[in-house]
Amino acid sequence: MLLTKENRKNLPALYETEGVDTAEKNVVVKFFTPWSNWTWYAVEGAPVLDEEGNEVDFEFFGLVDGHCKEWGYFMLSELAKVKGPFGLKVERDMHFTNVKMSEVLKN
Repeated sequence: MLLTKENRKNLPALYETEGVDTAEKNVVVKFFTPWSNWTWYAVEGAPVLDEEGNEVDFEFFGLVDGHCKEWGYFMLSELAKVKGPFGLKVERDMHFTNVKMSEVLKN
């Protein structure tokens, strides 16, 4: 499961940490590709709803570390669609615990 109920509960809503210094933002969820160096660090998130109010996706804001490091928005559905060699998929780091972004940026 890429996103748990606990992850959802712990993620601040989109734009909620807008005034917080980047290094001080809490990284709540880490996603990665086991076959490459791509990693997504989510610091905010919110469900995407259709016109009837049904959840159709989940949007994150955070740091994407691939060819370079850049802040941006990414969708749960996009992560779920990525396929690597032998059918490998994006995974959630189940052993990851909330850390400040400054800890992530040290690596």
